[in-house]
Amino acid sequence: MNRTVLGFASFLCIFTFCNLNSVNLYTQTNPKSYLVSDNSTINTANDGFRYLPNESFGFGERLEYKVGYKFITAGTGFLQIMPEPVFRNGRPCYDIRFGVKSLPALDYLYKVRDAYSTIMDVGGLFSWEFNQQIREGKYRRDEQAIFDQGKNLVYTRGNTYKVPPYSYDIMSAFYYVRSLNLSSMPKGTIFYLNNFFKDTTYQLGVRIHGKTTEEVDVGKFRCILIEPLVVEGGLFKSEGSIYIWLTDDDRKVPIKVAAKIPIGFVEAKLTSYRGLRGPITAKIPQ
Repeated sequence: MNRTVLGFASFLCIFTFCNLNSVNLYTQTNPKSYLVSDNSTINTANDGFRYLPNESFGFGERLEYKVGYKFITAGTGFLQIMPEPVFRNGRPCYDIRFGVKSLPALDYLYKVRDAYSTIMDVGGLFSWEFNQQIREGKYRRDEQAIFDQGKNLVYTRGNTYKVPPYSYDIMSAFYYVRSLNLSSMPKGTIFYLNNFFKDTTYQLGVRIHGKTTEEVDVGKFRCILIEPLVVEGGLFKSEGSIYIWLTDDDRKVPIKVAAKIPIGFVEAKLTSYRGLRGPITAKIPQ
């Protein structure tokens, strides 16, 4: 067991959308390739911050996963939106938490206890605060980022970075992507977003591979298959390494993630869900 296999489970369950933030709209001649726009938002508040509609997730949602290789389960993970709002700058926010851990039987080989949290604006779907605690074998890392969305700054421990408007951290980025109308995007579409990670802003693309079906422990679902595409210098150096299955409905629940490694694929599969904003209409009756 090593960081490539089990430690990578952290990024599987966050689904690789590392600190996304939307950038100014630019539509190329090819209509299947474009940037997601901040200008497609609706301003309804007097404070000048954007407002984005969201029917995909809400308070109290909890998703649980098993993570493993082929028929071997190496660990478990969860994504949870706490039931009650927290407030930043007088604005209601989601308190979103993620955890991944190795199974107790495997702790003696490679113990993983990773924890992430984000404070995400309810109205604007952007980040105010991010915390990361990595415990993988002997490896340790703690990160914190405080976002000043009014000044487009991110404060880390000892450093300040200028970032584009409405920057995201690892977790809030993924939830923002869930809020998009992915079903309306034709197969082959690629949309691009900026992402901030640690100390650098990168550009991330997401390719729509179209619609398919996928079966996990909790059922069979109609899905949209997407693939992150990250430029050199990002966390993932090339395309073809990560695939994500989201339910093809308003919820866009991630039911499976597969990450390419030299010996095959590491997979995270949904094992339970509760507290959803509404029904998963993409679930296929058995």
